[in-house]
Amino acid sequence: MKVEVNSGALADAVAWTTRVIDARPSNPILAGIRLEAADGALRLSAFNYEISARDHIEAGVDESGSILVLGKLLADITKSLPSEKTYLSANSTTLTITSGKSTFTMQLMPNAEYPDLPSMPGMLGQVDAPTFIQAVSQACVAVSREENRPVLTGVRMQFDGDKVVLTSTDRFRLARATFSWSPQDPTVHTTTLVRGSLLRDVSRSLNERQNLTLDFDTENPSLLGFDNAGRSSTSQLIDGEFPAVDRLFADDYPIQAVIDKQSLIGAIKRVALVAERDAPIRMVFSGQELTLSAGAVDEAQAKEIIDVDMDGDDITVAFNPSYLIEGLSAISEPYVRMKLTTAVKPVEFNGQQEADSDESMDYRYLLVPMRFNN
Repeated sequence: MKVEVNSGALADAVAWTTRVIDARPSNPILAGIRLEAADGALRLSAFNYEISARDHIEAGVDESGSILVLGKLLADITKSLPSEKTYLSANSTTLTITSGKSTFTMQLMPNAEYPDLPSMPGMLGQVDAPTFIQAVSQACVAVSREENRPVLTGVRMQFDGDKVVLTSTDRFRLARATFSWSPQDPTVHTTTLVRGSLLRDVSRSLNERQNLTLDFDTENPSLLGFDNAGRSSTSQLIDGEFPAVDRLFADDYPIQAVIDKQSLIGAIKRVALVAERDAPIRMVFSGQELTLSAGAVDEAQAKEIIDVDMDGDDITVAFNPSYLIEGLSAISEPYVRMKLTTAVKPVEFNGQQEADSDESMDYRYLLVPMRFNN
């Protein structure tokens, strides 16, 4: 194999592809990245049995061929190349990388032992990248970190016609984001469960100027594919039953308060400074005021009052301040509507553009109150 490539394009492609390589692969061969040169392109691929990644860049191909080298080492080398052009030349045992006056030599890995990457499923539909990025950032707020419960580390993706609903829960809270997209089949109705960490990773690496294509085979529902700007990846789906969470949303909320989002987040952060680890902050709704407080008698205490537009009876609730801030920060609108039933039942948070407008149902955040001492 002999090819000439742009150094920056090579570094970007190697970095993106090798992100799926585990720090300690279960099989040493999975530490490799495959490079294939043919037809004016250099194709790169990596795999860890759960996630695959494929990319390609333009290349001047003097000799076609396919090789396997250590991925992380190649990434370290390519990001430090000194010249605009890089030359790759491989024989039966080594790869030589030349850029300017720098030369690197890497030992080849046994290409024949590398597993075949899964085939990309058929196209399910597509969505503009910024919409997908926002929905993923909102839905992943409540993804659990409990690896011993894989189902809770995932995001349920429900495809129903031109709507996609992403839901996650860690049992203490629930996050749901809804967006419109262009399905290949307008009557599509299917559900997948994808690792939240993978969705975050995919969304962070998207080219926002190009649409994202989602690929899925409803006849063989074990793999979800992502395709954007020539980069494609696949993920094995989580095998398990996602909790029945729809019943947690109340049909009616008799108590509702509209609050300036940034004022609320700022007040929570200040009051939480005196709260001990895992201790709640209290929120007292009375009239058209919200009083936030934290701390205990004979210890540091804090209190702050902010104005609210409230309908319903007075009520006191308490929350984990970190969960509050994470959910509120995911709301894109400048105002938040808090919707309550009782002091112990889940509270719903929605964003809205104006203080007197209707709330948006595109993002719904549900948070279970904590018990507190008066």
